[in-house]
Amino acid sequence: MSDVPVIGVLALQGDVREHLAALAAAGADARPVRRRHELDAVDGLVIPGGESTTISKLVDIFELREPIDKRIAAGMPVYGSCAGMIMLAAEVLDGRADQRGFDGIAMTVRRNAFGRQVDSFEASVEIAGVDGEPFHAVFIRAPWVERVGPDVEVLGRVTEGPAAGRVVAVRQGNLVATSFHPELTGDRRLHRYFVDLVRAA
Repeated sequence: MSDVPVIGVLALQGDVREHLAALAAAGADARPVRRRHELDAVDGLVIPGGESTTISKLVDIFELREPIDKRIAAGMPVYGSCAGMIMLAAEVLDGRADQRGFDGIAMTVRRNAFGRQVDSFEASVEIAGVDGEPFHAVFIRAPWVERVGPDVEVLGRVTEGPAAGRVVAVRQGNLVATSFHPELTGDRRLHRYFVDLVRAA
């Protein structure tokens, strides 16, 4: 791999363009991924925010589930934001019975947790391993993490408001997930963190 990693954004539904722009600004060769050959060409993958049940269905329709499962098992770095966090979780509460993710991170997430509790909102979140001031995090009908396994590192929690203390950023090996949408702000630090993770892998 060159010093410019090729990072795909799963381009089935959700805020794909915003992630592509953020990854490019963070130093990656960013490409949309809809087909198996496009997945085969990337060093890492972003699963964007959107609607997790829709993404789950489209992954099957586009015959990407098994290829993504295999790449995750082989160590490909993946970052999931919002719906992407749900897709990476081992267990989803309040999801649909037919909803299937990639079972990558040993965590339990509650779907639309912030949506029912406090609606869409913005809050400051400090992320372990990312220098500088806290993130201005945007939450849109977001999940939160209720439980994590022993191999999961908690990277960030909400520090203020009704949801204070809730886990909203995690990492397990080469897999990273956040409840919030860093691609919707001008702050590219989290995308640079992921680009560096892909480069190191």
